[in-house]
Amino acid sequence: MSTVTANTETNALETEWKMLAVAGGIIAILGILAMGLPFVTGVATTYLVGSLLVLGGLVHGSRAVATRGESGTLWQLTLAAVSVLGGIAALVNPIVGLLTLTLLVIAYLLVDAVVEFGAALRMGRESGRGWIAASGALSLVLAVLLLAGFPADAVWVVGLAVGVNLFVTGLSMVAVAYGGRRLAHDVTPPTGESRSA
Repeated sequence: MSTVTANTETNALETEWKMLAVAGGIIAILGILAMGLPFVTGVATTYLVGSLLVLGGLVHGSRAVATRGESGTLWQLTLAAVSVLGGIAALVNPIVGLLTLTLLVIAYLLVDAVVEFGAALRMGRESGRGWIAASGALSLVLAVLLLAGFPADAVWVVGLAVGVNLFVTGLSMVAVAYGGRRLAHDVTPPTGESRSA
C-alpha cells in the first residue's frame, strides 16, 4: 500500500467516523422506538412489504409482457399476478399481513434450526460446534414459543424483530465508528513528522 493510499484512508477515518457514529446512534434510537411500539412497527412493516410486492409484481409483469413469446411467459405472468394480489391483500388488511409475516418468521426459525443442527453435526469435533448447535436450539425454542402463542403473538413479533435488528445494527455502526476513530489516532504520525511523507 502506498503512502498516498494510507494517508487517504487515514483522513477518511478521521473525518467520517463521527457521521457513522451519529447515523448508528439514530438507527439504534429508532430500534428502541420500534421495540417500544411493536404493533405500530409491525403494521408499518406490513405496509412496506405489501407495497414492495405490488411494485415488484408490476415490474415483473411488465417484463413478462415485453418478452412474451419466450418460454415461461405464462408462469412469469402468474407469478406477477400472485405478487400483486398478495401485496394488495397486505395493504387492504395489514393485520392478515402481520399474521402472514409472523408465520414466515416462524418458518424461517424452524428452517434455521434444522440448518444449524445439520451444520453442527457435520462439523464433527471442530471448534465452534457447540455455538452453532446452541444457535439452532435457540431458533427452535423461539419457533416453538411463537407457534404456541400464535396468532396472539403476531401483534408484536414482527415489530419487535425489526426493532431489535435496527438497534443491533445501530450499535454495530457506532462500534465500527469508534474503532475507526481509534485506528485514525493510532496511525497519527509523531509530533514533528509530516503526514504527507
